[in-house]
Amino acid sequence: MTLPDLSRRAFIAAASAAGVSACGRREADPEGMLRVAIDTEPDSLDPLKGQFAASALLYKQLHAPLTEYSPSGGLAPGLAASWRTQDGTVWIFRITPGLRWSDGAPLNAHDVVWTARRAVDPATGFANLGDFFAVQGARDALAGRIAPEDIGVEAPDDLTVIFRMSQPVGAFPVLMREFYPLPRHAVEASPDRWTRAENWVGAGPYVLTQSTQLSWRLARNPHFHAADTVSIPNVSVEVVEDPATRTRMFRAGDLDLADQPPAEQIGFLQSQLGERLRAFRAPILTYLKVNHRREGLSDPRVRRALSMAVDRDFLAREFFSGEAGPALSVIPPDPEAERPEGAARPNTEGARLLLEEAGFGPDNPLSLTLRATAGGRERLAVSLADDFAQAGVRTEIIATYPVDMYQAVAGGEYDLALGRFDRGLKSEEDFMLEPFAPGGFADDHGWTGPERDRFAALMAAARAEIGREDRARRHREAEAVFLSEQVNIPLLHERAFWMVSERVRGMPSGLQPQLWRDLRLETR
Repeated sequence: MTLPDLSRRAFIAAASAAGVSACGRREADPEGMLRVAIDTEPDSLDPLKGQFAASALLYKQLHAPLTEYSPSGGLAPGLAASWRTQDGTVWIFRITPGLRWSDGAPLNAHDVVWTARRAVDPATGFANLGDFFAVQGARDALAGRIAPEDIGVEAPDDLTVIFRMSQPVGAFPVLMREFYPLPRHAVEASPDRWTRAENWVGAGPYVLTQSTQLSWRLARNPHFHAADTVSIPNVSVEVVEDPATRTRMFRAGDLDLADQPPAEQIGFLQSQLGERLRAFRAPILTYLKVNHRREGLSDPRVRRALSMAVDRDFLAREFFSGEAGPALSVIPPDPEAERPEGAARPNTEGARLLLEEAGFGPDNPLSLTLRATAGGRERLAVSLADDFAQAGVRTEIIATYPVDMYQAVAGGEYDLALGRFDRGLKSEEDFMLEPFAPGGFADDHGWTGPERDRFAALMAAARAEIGREDRARRHREAEAVFLSEQVNIPLLHERAFWMVSERVRGMPSGLQPQLWRDLRLETR
């Protein structure tokens, strides 16, 4: 799709004209059923393969991690009752005795080791090592240079797991909140079908009982290690991609939880839904991914010019009713810190001058493609293209389904791509920078050179710090390098919005309702 001459304000007005209308409440609610709508189909229920935020949300219900999120979002025991280290290079976890899988089979340290080895096996794992980047031999195993059995993970007995690192990782237990051991006996019995409902075995608070391509039914797992704390017996999850449709269903009483209402409707919905619309300070970044391999974009002056051209204040105000913050950094700033006057408004003249220094101007305009997902993100792309046009940059917008855009980015077939990631419950703001670190899931921009090496060294130093304050300081140093090179272009720090019905109780203050095991339903 190419939109070279369309005014952003005209496009926004036309797209927002249809508002959100209320529908009648249905006659009866299922007793004991939490009804949830999500915006995207999970790409896998196997935690070693799935990458989408929708997958991560379901993992929290169906799997049990080695360590756990506390009700406030901090660190708590999970399958592991305790852990220790001396210097961050060797971590020893003690597994809770008496654990069982949902089918009653014993769960022990050997399942943890088997899962870790499966994660780095090129035949069964995934190319993104994620939280296993620093385990001894992990990269070599994934590349096929050593056997998965030779990585630095071992179980000397049924209740002890030892992880040996190739470099210190001070926050390793925090990372293990999203490492989910798998049931070896069930996976080996049905290697390609173990995530189907009829074959499901897990250790989480819920088990999968029914599934279609776009819906799932979950039931309470009696063998979950904290089963007596799980109040809600059944959960229904369905994919409703259109934000306006999710909102109509919620207002009709057909849903108890639904995230991401239409961004342009936030102000209206706040007045209509009141306390049923909840806003959460969240680790969500919207940014422009820049392909450094493309002509012109390898020049940091061009990348800085594009950043200077963006009207972030307009994006936050018009697309999010002021409920998102203009982002000049990757790590969110201190909420109490004052932003310099005009910092988030465009500097079109400065952008033109930088482009001229780089060799681009009226006689040699810079022409780019901008990839975005169709729908609301496409409207953001139109606004960005309008900003770039003011600086003399020609932009062709290519709007596609999410999977198509992800494939194009993975293949390097883009100049700019409108990216967004949500770190879920990882409230530690340092984790915002991790996706861009070497080996991170957003490290796909082609940045090379000595500053890249410096950034990598600073990120490694940050990971080695055991103290949170020292780790945060190191991450700020690394971020300064990242931003000085304008590796990618931060746009917005979004808030997370959930529509929550009056039936839902037990939500911890300030924490998104992603841990359904902690919720309660009011019965009528």
